[in-house]
Amino acid sequence: MRTTREIIADAVAAKAALALADTDAKNRALAAMANALPDDAESILAANALDIEASRATLGEVMLDRLALNPARIRGMAEGIRELISLPDPVGRVLSRVERPNGLVIEKTSVPFGVVAIIYESRPNVTADAAALSIKAGSSCVLRGGKEAFRSAQAIVRALRKGLRDAGLPENAVNLVEDTSRESARELMTASGQIDLLIPRGGAALIRACVENATVPCIETGTGVCHIYVDRAADVDMALSIVENAKCSRPSVCNACEVCLVHRDIAAAFLPRLRARLADERSAKGKQTVELRLSERAARFIEGTSAGADDFDTEFLDYILAVEVVDDLNGAIAHIEKHSTRHSDAIVTADDAAAREFAARVDSAVVYVNASTRFTDGGEFGLGCEMGISTQKLHARGPMGLGELCAYKYVIKGTGQVR
Repeated sequence: MRTTREIIADAVAAKAALALADTDAKNRALAAMANALPDDAESILAANALDIEASRATLGEVMLDRLALNPARIRGMAEGIRELISLPDPVGRVLSRVERPNGLVIEKTSVPFGVVAIIYESRPNVTADAAALSIKAGSSCVLRGGKEAFRSAQAIVRALRKGLRDAGLPENAVNLVEDTSRESARELMTASGQIDLLIPRGGAALIRACVENATVPCIETGTGVCHIYVDRAADVDMALSIVENAKCSRPSVCNACEVCLVHRDIAAAFLPRLRARLADERSAKGKQTVELRLSERAARFIEGTSAGADDFDTEFLDYILAVEVVDDLNGAIAHIEKHSTRHSDAIVTADDAAAREFAARVDSAVVYVNASTRFTDGGEFGLGCEMGISTQKLHARGPMGLGELCAYKYVIKGTGQVR
């Protein structure tokens, strides 16, 4: 077993080859990596079955679904890699060009980070997404997944490294940490001078640990306490569809809605229909129902579970929705300001002025008007797969695609100028 320090050193040794690889070489590698996944599907699924079986006693059904792979999901991972081939190469782009009066030409040029480390939890698809994005962006990567998905990630990385070898790039451009203890995470966080960018992708505890302890540059990807505010001018049918999609289409992901805010003027009409849509109608269709955690104001209109002290600050990642009634648009924005994790927040309204004010005042990475928060995703934004959703404001914000995985430097061209 390679130690974490050895793995980091291998990634550092491979970064020069990636930085020098041209677009055709990187695209050939991506194609080979994509082909290797379905070719190795049998071994990947066998490894995933072992992970699933080992996790049944500790993970709920929603989280098991997030961990699970099947042939369609493997094909989806491969297709996500292939989509990157068609995207422009982010490396070497001249972001700006200035010619000074003394004849110096100053070009701000996009360059690879070098070595990117990603610490993530039990989502096997992140393994393929992160590796492919790093390769296209000209960086080697060190992947450190959760222990529940280790066998799956190991099988995926084995296939990806085979694709790299077949394409003539160093297999150590993609590396998986073999130690799933907290010590390996600490080693990545403190590998100053070797790790050029650290991206944590997971729950609040993981992100907080990285932000507080990392001595290497770290991107804060956010937990998703995402809100949908149903304004008094909302189309109720539209609002019901948006809330159901945002909560139920895949509740285990960070762009799922966790809080629904309802204007007091329509609460009496909307909330009974919301309960019927998320509970009664879903039950009649044999679907998982949603538990509504109600504030005192919301409980005046419908039955449900009383909201606890932390329910409006919780990323449930489950079929649970916190519900509050607010006085007006200002009340909704104030609630979001207090409780949001700055990920994705939405308004449903036919009032253009309310929509404009909400979009201007809500300080989140992604703000929606009349659409589900579930669209916060690199693929949906046309970025290919994503590395994560950044909720900070420096360097990257929102879905992190190829452009956000590059730094820049200034290249100055002269003809002998001196100062």
